[in-house]
Amino acid sequence: MEHVILVRYGEIALKGLNRNFFIDLLAKNIRNTLRCVESAKVKKIQGRIIVFLDEADLELAMSRVQKVFGIVSISDAVIIPSDMKVIEENAIKRIREAEGLKTFKITAKRGDKTFPMKSPDLCAHLGDVILNAVEGIKVDIHNPELNLWVEVREETYMYHEFIPCNGGLPVGCSGKGALLLSGGIDSPVAGYMMAKRGVEVIGVYFHSFPFTSDRAKQKVVDLAKIMSQYCGKIKLFVVPFTEVQTTIVELCPERQTTIIMRRYMMRIAETIAENEGAKCLITGESLGQVASQTMEGLGATNAVAELPVFRPLIGFDKSEIVKIAQTIGTFETSILPYEDCCTIFVPKHPETRPKVAEMKRSEEAISEMMIAMMATAVANAEVIKL
Repeated sequence: MEHVILVRYGEIALKGLNRNFFIDLLAKNIRNTLRCVESAKVKKIQGRIIVFLDEADLELAMSRVQKVFGIVSISDAVIIPSDMKVIEENAIKRIREAEGLKTFKITAKRGDKTFPMKSPDLCAHLGDVILNAVEGIKVDIHNPELNLWVEVREETYMYHEFIPCNGGLPVGCSGKGALLLSGGIDSPVAGYMMAKRGVEVIGVYFHSFPFTSDRAKQKVVDLAKIMSQYCGKIKLFVVPFTEVQTTIVELCPERQTTIIMRRYMMRIAETIAENEGAKCLITGESLGQVASQTMEGLGATNAVAELPVFRPLIGFDKSEIVKIAQTIGTFETSILPYEDCCTIFVPKHPETRPKVAEMKRSEEAISEMMIAMMATAVANAEVIKL
């Protein structure tokens, strides 16, 4: 008897002729997340992915596999020979191990058509065997305390628990995107949401030292580490933004500084995205949440980008975003009281209905010097691989 993790995928099973591409990528992502588990071996079978490993590594492996996008559920299963006597013995053992159990159900699936007993007959047979072997127990097909699953293939998989996972698509199947990652609550959630749709995420963080401290930078690094549990490897670009930001504050109209700053962030992020082969920009903006996130404000920042800008949180309210952040484990880090560049130099009365033509006129005074500053910021960006 050997313990394995039985992995079920959902959406990718509906793909057509390219289904194997998605399954192979999912298996690769599982292998990558289990690099720290030396005993783990990943194998594809019909309709499933199986992780073989030492029982001592089971808890760690389960916690890591559970976070891989593309998986709808996993089970801790035992794998045994597809021999009726062995199946009976192990079914009885699993029922006896469940202390205080009063009701049970057998769900049998015969994948191997050479096995002599069909699925309904196997359910009935194992139920009879257990009732005869275990005292004080009865069958409840509607609301059992334990539902014992028996999947008969070349070998037989036996389990009783389904652990729900995040679903979605395997990271990497939908291309690469550059996430404008701040130290706030929203942007890590936005990256998580896009990774769930198969996007490989790189991070772009704008660091305005000494106005923002190294603790603020470390906070973003820590957020990227948490995200990497779901998104896989993340390359984080820490962009020195002090010169760009102070120039905007000094030479542009105060009401417009937040939007102009966002426009230059988009330009720099797009340059990094193009250098890295990313096909979109990702932000954590939500319509109406702050002054710069009005429809006009979002349009003004979009106007400088040639790549598509994805905002997966655009229709979420704050409580919904916070709930996701708490679920994925980024919330407690996001609320640490270290300012990022978006929270310094905030005008007292920011522009909420900016006009693109006015933004362009305001940027004329700094446009030439900004070309060199942006190039320097990109060239001097620190790259951290997580």
